[in-house]
Amino acid sequence: MPQSLAIAPTIPSAPTGSAELVADAQHFHKIVREGILKASISLDIATADFKAMLVPEAGSRRAVSIVEVFRRLARKGVEIRLLHAGTPSSAALRELKAALPENLVIRRCPRLHFKTVVIDANRMYLGSANLTGAGLGAKADGRRNFELGIWTTAPALIDAVLGQFNALWEGHQCESCKRKDICPEPLEEPRL
Repeated sequence: MPQSLAIAPTIPSAPTGSAELVADAQHFHKIVREGILKASISLDIATADFKAMLVPEAGSRRAVSIVEVFRRLARKGVEIRLLHAGTPSSAALRELKAALPENLVIRRCPRLHFKTVVIDANRMYLGSANLTGAGLGAKADGRRNFELGIWTTAPALIDAVLGQFNALWEGHQCESCKRKDICPEPLEEPRL
């Protein structure tokens, strides 16, 4: 494995699969409804910011937090890896402390800034949106961030992003990282 993320893998110029632009409020439908909620095997998420975003349940006025969504997916056997940069919001921490989903592993790297959601290793969002209501468009008009990203099924692109995700997840950059002063333990796991 490379020791640095500075050398990007070569991606074929014409990968098979589809790619489409996701903008602003489209994020919620594409990433949450068509992506996260339909995961059946695995969910790999990298985000700088993680909050207890509310997810409206289909056909209901009720909403549950993304942590509850993770709990439900974990009960179905979905393996979830969440890599984030900061401290989760207080609401997310409270929910995680109440019952950490068994198939959810969380790690923290303060230098992480890329955002991706990879579903079952065959569908992926790559863009600017964090795992928050404002980022993924779960908030009302006028309260959402302006976000852009791509939704793709291109295997070469998904494999390249998962390669970068796995290198960071496994700590390949920890030894050479210049921010050890704020991250005394490599890839901190949350102390719940």
